[in-house]
Amino acid sequence: MGKQIFLLNGPSSSGKSTLAKELQKLISEKRNEKYDIISIDDFLKMNTEDTIYEDDVFEISGDLCKKVIELLKTGSGAIIDHVITSERIFNQLKEMLCTYTIKFVHITCPLNVLKKREKERRNRCLGSAEASYEYLFPKEGYDLTLDTDSMSAKNCALKIYEKFLR
Repeated sequence: MGKQIFLLNGPSSSGKSTLAKELQKLISEKRNEKYDIISIDDFLKMNTEDTIYEDDVFEISGDLCKKVIELLKTGSGAIIDHVITSERIFNQLKEMLCTYTIKFVHITCPLNVLKKREKERRNRCLGSAEASYEYLFPKEGYDLTLDTDSMSAKNCALKIYEKFLR
């Protein structure tokens, strides 16, 4: 089996970045394989003052896909940490990465937990978590859904590993 893409899609503050690191570490330990993390955060300039709009994400999403393709060509797998809030962003990702195996993983937790985490982080515009929770796309059809409120990042990573890499 060739290297895969794990697309972690969930609202802001749902725990995707922490989970991505745990999954990367787990794959390295159990399979001795390199999986790089590509985060939407690497392509957006975020701060507590600016609201991020769908157009902003769509504009840089193609660059994210190009980076993923570069990594896959070097023999690394990819873990994408993303907040997809529209069908056009989702379709862009699917089209640009269509020649690769993508496992779509929905990362979720209750809205009150997202709001609490967002407030504690202090590095996002307040309201981003709720907006991305409301507009997350798609709502269903994932290969796996994980709730980061009921499971630790380590246990979520293990679920992904067991389902797709064992």
